[in-house]
Amino acid sequence: MQTIEVLFTPAEFDALSRRDLSRTACVVFDILRATSTIVTALGNGAAALVPVAEISEALAWRARQPGVLLAGERNGLRIRSAQTGGADFDLGNSPREFTADVVRGKTIVTTTTNGTRALRACAPAQTVLVGSFLNLAATARRLRELAPENLLLVCSGTGEQAAMEDALAAGALADLVWSDVRGGIADSAQLVREFYRRFQNDLTTAVTHSANGRRLLALPELREDVAFCLRRDAVVLVAVMSRDGRIEKSI
Repeated sequence: MQTIEVLFTPAEFDALSRRDLSRTACVVFDILRATSTIVTALGNGAAALVPVAEISEALAWRARQPGVLLAGERNGLRIRSAQTGGADFDLGNSPREFTADVVRGKTIVTTTTNGTRALRACAPAQTVLVGSFLNLAATARRLRELAPENLLLVCSGTGEQAAMEDALAAGALADLVWSDVRGGIADSAQLVREFYRRFQNDLTTAVTHSANGRRLLALPELREDVAFCLRRDAVVLVAVMSRDGRIEKSI
């Protein structure tokens, strides 16, 4: 790898359409919770996940392929009939919902506030990987194998702001591949690496002070998601998004 850079907010990843990503590998993080949920679903046997930006796009998928599961959230909560003009979505955005008995063999179309937007913004890249603490080591190994010219770590953020937990995960991955970067290290990459190194022995405390962490911990039905998403290397898989927008498991 010649360069490593980090994006922090939707304003930055919305500008990716104006960049040449043909020699860039993007790793997208939405730790609480979209990318953690995608990795969990694949680990539990889902055939594929398809991220879409809007509820209407997910509904159009269901109209074409009635067998798909619809998943996603708005304001952190499962999309309900009042938002679709019809039925509730099958699943929300809690990784604990995506159990093997629910998702095995299924294609899941998912839309979230930030994470799926970030994934779609990276679609023109040479390689798009889905990153989380759950599959961090496997993702780092794949990057070493691919040896892309440029590495771009994309933090999905919270609303229009940066998210502490995404920056921590980006820093953790940067730390793992640091010795493989031969050229330009952006200040953004240096920042997240130092941030991660400061909190690496107490990620839980750091994340409980984040906006997303506080919000989830205040909801009894979702508070366990925080600890679930901070488990390091609980899943040995690489999640790869193909040019047609499908995310599938690669070992």
